[in-house]
This record gives sequence, structure tokens and C-alpha cells, in this order.
Amino acid sequence: MTFFADYLDILYEDNHCLALNKPAGWPTTHYQGKEETVDRLVKSYLKEKYRKPGNVFLGVVHRLDKPVTGALLFARTSKAAARLCEQFRLGAVEKVYWAVVEEPALCPTSTKAPWQRQESGILEDWLIKEPAVPRVAVTPAPTPRSQRVSVMFQVKARHQRLILLELRPHTGRKHQLRVQLASRGYPIYGDNRYGSPYRLGHAIALHARSLTFFHPTTREPITITAPLPRYWLGRFAYLLQNVSL
Repeated sequence: MTFFADYLDILYEDNHCLALNKPAGWPTTHYQGKEETVDRLVKSYLKEKYRKPGNVFLGVVHRLDKPVTGALLFARTSKAAARLCEQFRLGAVEKVYWAVVEEPALCPTSTKAPWQRQESGILEDWLIKEPAVPRVAVTPAPTPRSQRVSVMFQVKARHQRLILLELRPHTGRKHQLRVQLASRGYPIYGDNRYGSPYRLGHAIALHARSLTFFHPTTREPITITAPLPRYWLGRFAYLLQNVSL
């Protein structure tokens, strides 16, 4: 017999919150579409595990893009949802991502990429949604429709032309990390939408490594860490060989 729990990698669960390691290729939530989503699967899991009749409440407090993997947090009560959403809105949740990028073959020392000159720093940009296409772009100066974004980066490992970056965004805009890296000539590995020539199945090499938040009722800090997908350990084995996983 197959259970919904078999499809989920649960990282944390109590009466107020549930966190899991999101697989690639699944949208976080649905709007009007009929595509299967992570939130639907979690609702089915809770209904099955606790034998709940009727509808199951699940609060979507943040989202990960469809091809992105890693730590994804949900609320199990409306009170928890409101408090967690407020933490995300105020920037009180610490989000850590790992991304693999590759140096461009024609310009391996691009002056646009600060990690060529330093091991850590901050990337700041203005982003704008491109009309009529599902893309976001960097604009050279603020415009009425643009939004400021900022992320701290640290180089964790290098191997040949591959670079593993740790990213700590201060803001949470749509496609923010993907666009900020691509605009500097370093699209995330497998991110064909933003210029990567490589494929990684249904995924891109962007992983939500951890989330740190305050528990909505106890107020205690909680850190959720998501193990890397197995295919990272194969595709990027040499890059990761000296990285603490």
C-alpha cells in the first residue's frame, strides 16, 4: 500500500508548523490550475495521518519556485499562519540558499561577478517584471515599477569552472536570486529560462538549504536544514567533496 507520507521528506512537524524538503518539479501551491502541488500533497498527508474528516487547513507562508528544491515551511493553524507570514514580511526569517553557477567560457574573469575578486559580499539590484513573459529583469536604475533587492553571498567551493555560492537574501522577490546571478553572466546551473546552457532534469541548481524562524507559539528559534538532492552529489561530486553537508 502507498501512503502520502512516502512522497514527502518531512523535516519538522508539530501541531502548529510543518516543514519539508521540497522536490524539484512541483509548484508550492495552486491558483486556478489543476496541476498537482506540494500543498495539496501535504493536505492529503495530514488528512491520512490524523484521519481528519472534511477539509484540512494548511497555511502557505512562503513559496519556492517549481524547479527549486529545499526547505519549505507551512502553517497548520490560522494563528500560526498569520504569525509566520508576519515574520516573512518583516524579514525576520533567515533564509539560506545554495546555488551552483559556472564561469562563462568566454569571460572567466568577468568584472561584473564580485566572487571573482572577493569571497563574500553583497549584491544589490533593481528588478522589474517583464510584460507578457514570465521573466524578471534587472533595470539599471529605479523605475516606478521596479523593486530593490539585496542578497549576501559567500563562495563555499570552487572546482574548475564551477562555483558553489551560499546566498542569504535580505528580500524575497520573484526569481530574485536567479535574475541577480544571471544578470552578472552567471546563470544558475540548469536554469534555461535565464540563460544556462545546461539541463538538470526538472530542477535548477538552487537549493533552499535552511530556514530559521521563531516558533509561532513558543517564540523559540527553530532552524530547519534540508539535505541536498541526491543528484547534486553525483553531478557536483568534485565541487562538494570538501563541503560540510
